[in-house]
Amino acid sequence: MLMEYFDAFARDYRAYKGGAWCYEDGCVYRGLELLHRATGDRVWLDHLLRLISPQVEPGPSLAGYSQSEYNIDHVMAGRALLYLDEVTGDPRWLDAAGLLAGQLETHPRTRSGVWWHKLRYPWQVWLDGLYMGAPFAVGYGLRTGDAAMVEDALKQVDTALEMTWVPETGLYAHAVDEVRKQPWADAVTGHNPAHWARALGWLAMALVDLRDLAGPARFAPLEARATDLLSRIDALRQEGGLWLQVVDRPDLPGNYEEASASSMFTYALLRARALGLWTGDTEGLADLLVRRVLRDGSDGPRMEDICQVAGLGMFEGRFRDGSAEYYLTEARVPDDAKGVGPLMMAVAENLLAEEAGARERVRA
Repeated sequence: MLMEYFDAFARDYRAYKGGAWCYEDGCVYRGLELLHRATGDRVWLDHLLRLISPQVEPGPSLAGYSQSEYNIDHVMAGRALLYLDEVTGDPRWLDAAGLLAGQLETHPRTRSGVWWHKLRYPWQVWLDGLYMGAPFAVGYGLRTGDAAMVEDALKQVDTALEMTWVPETGLYAHAVDEVRKQPWADAVTGHNPAHWARALGWLAMALVDLRDLAGPARFAPLEARATDLLSRIDALRQEGGLWLQVVDRPDLPGNYEEASASSMFTYALLRARALGLWTGDTEGLADLLVRRVLRDGSDGPRMEDICQVAGLGMFEGRFRDGSAEYYLTEARVPDDAKGVGPLMMAVAENLLAEEAGARERVRA
């Protein structure tokens, strides 16, 4: 049933923003990539090619994309271009990825050297952006032999973790305003007030993917922080097996177990375990996730309780203050790309873990 759900989702999927290049589509692309890696089944690669091909235009250009918008979110889907370059050898994919690398060359940075989240969010670093930019930069740098690009991306993540660290909770703030000008930012730390689970999910996935890409030696400056974060995330899992929308506030009225972050954390813990980055127990973690987030609907399974969107500052006429209470006001939707894509990732990683476990049992 699970693979049939993913197959039907990909078959029926329509570009998230009317065909314009975006990170939401990139979540699905990443999920399809990892399913293809884990299973070798051509169906996942075919879905990826069918969905992404209309967005990669001659020139090269990417549908609806402008470098000068300087939106770090747009970079994330470029990881699919790197994968297609790897498996097909067709130069069109790496040529298109070069557009995103070109954006990063001139993307505005904080005084401390970290890419702004967006041009319209000046001097701000968001955890979301660490996943959107750094793994692509490392992957592209490795693919093209640009060691400086690799080292710069890893250094930026290290700096961003220093900027967003909240010692009182052992977690990282969703965002920091370096110049302390935003109404949501603490006057001393520059942090927003609460911990949104999906922001930490983006971060956890970024860290394990960077360890995978860069290797242990290059990743060494980040390893202790990554291991500590993964252990903290594991400790915050609820008795039901998932994680809360405001991840460290089980006392908060109306708080709920949120599916996209739970999928991200599950993927991160499984991948970290496979890499030897974290040694906790992941037995049954993915199976429990699937049982909890997929529910039967009239037209088949649906992935429920996905936070549609959350952010900071003004958006569509309202102010998002980054408080715990704010994160509970955002709509919950089914079958959103930001949930289904990470669920694909978690399931793919679990398949690899099961395969590795079976090999180990044979050797024993």
